[in-house]
Amino acid sequence: MGSEVKPAKHGLRRHLNAGFVAGFLLVLLTYVIVSQQFAMETPTAVTSRAPRIDENESVTKARVETEKTEQEWQRPKDTSGAVSAEGFSKRDSTNAKPIENGKVVCSSNGFYSDTCDVDGDVRINGTALSVTLVPASRRSERRREWKIQPYPRRTVSGIAEVTVTRQQDQAAAPACTVTHGVPGVVFALGGLTGNYWHDFSDVLVPLFVASRRYGGEVQFLVSNIQPWWLGKYEAVVRRLSRYDAVDLDRDTEVRCFRRVTVGLRMHKEFSVKPELAPGGQRLTMADFAAFLRDTYALPRAAAAGAKRPRLVVIRRGHYRKIVNMDEVVRAAEAAGFEASVMSPRFDEAVEEVARRVNAFDAMVGVHGAGLTNAVFLPAGAVVIQVVPYGRLERMARADFGEPVADMGLRYMEYSVAADESTLLEMLGPEHQVVKDPEAVHRSGWDKVAEYYLGKQDVRINVARFAATLAAAFDHLRPSHS
Repeated sequence: MGSEVKPAKHGLRRHLNAGFVAGFLLVLLTYVIVSQQFAMETPTAVTSRAPRIDENESVTKARVETEKTEQEWQRPKDTSGAVSAEGFSKRDSTNAKPIENGKVVCSSNGFYSDTCDVDGDVRINGTALSVTLVPASRRSERRREWKIQPYPRRTVSGIAEVTVTRQQDQAAAPACTVTHGVPGVVFALGGLTGNYWHDFSDVLVPLFVASRRYGGEVQFLVSNIQPWWLGKYEAVVRRLSRYDAVDLDRDTEVRCFRRVTVGLRMHKEFSVKPELAPGGQRLTMADFAAFLRDTYALPRAAAAGAKRPRLVVIRRGHYRKIVNMDEVVRAAEAAGFEASVMSPRFDEAVEEVARRVNAFDAMVGVHGAGLTNAVFLPAGAVVIQVVPYGRLERMARADFGEPVADMGLRYMEYSVAADESTLLEMLGPEHQVVKDPEAVHRSGWDKVAEYYLGKQDVRINVARFAATLAAAFDHLRPSHS
């Protein structure tokens, strides 16, 4: 185990009385001044391993907080210390120029995420979950500290915070044991990962935005690490970083960097705002989709405009099922499509799912994690989201409608009516859930999730659905026809 130097703070209290001699007072005062130091508060290291979450569990909605941005400046010194081969570029290290100005920029982007960008002499103590900016001069501006939850949804429980500190005193900083010549990105797993949609929305998309500019020359440091998750998405993670991820909670090294990003910034659900991408990249969700097509060597970059385009209907294994699947397939074929049904499994290799989806020109699915696979469709393809009964259109558009359009796909929507929902036969027409969805929404999210997301299947009216299928077919119709 590596040792950590922790500054001591001696708060000495003395009850003076008139009988003390002047000499003792002088000695006491000198002792207080010399021995006083600044304390660094560090959180308890994370040892828990969060279980995987699937769609059978309740849906969590994070609250939105107002934007607050703070920037602090400081002059750090050049990093020195032992050198490890892991995540280390000899050229970068030996020729690196000292950074004259160090800075900590911590922000909340007004959505869900808190992040800190730290530049300068940055030292990471994994087991203490601390990131420290060391001043260049012997003593600098006053010490500052920020607490960052490195998972993109700040309201998710069970994720330990990382303490980011702008240190005042060089002597208080831990000595380097490993020096990296590449930037670092600190983030957490667990949380809602294990739900396929959250895997992408909460981690993969924000990680792409945070690290794509480095071209693989970046070190990931992961709190609450989930080996199964890194294995499932290994191809994506390896494209973003050439180096093995560091298990931050068990890492006894003091790792030194010139630049570190703490936390992942989620711009919006399952998508990217180009103006918020770091480094002036102006990345888009279409860039992420193209990155995935390249990562998994998918053969189709664009919908080909075949005379008989291929359409896939996503079959769900539990609630929000299409109960008249055969009728829907026949309706798609009558509209001119070559139609198939796909039942993706969570334990199925992502590469295999991606290849199967990429072969289609259109996708139909009820609101749910299966629609996440739209990211593997060729550009210009069509996605039809079937929105369950219960005034869920706003959520459906935020979760899939806007992201699908941002991918460069054509988004269409089909809203289920009361007589197409199994809630009608389950509860009857006079039940509030059927009769007054607005009242259910006013009662709180729990009832919305319980009934409209958790107890409902749909029986699509194929006669009404035919118009949506026809519009999708027209969009894909070859230009010469």
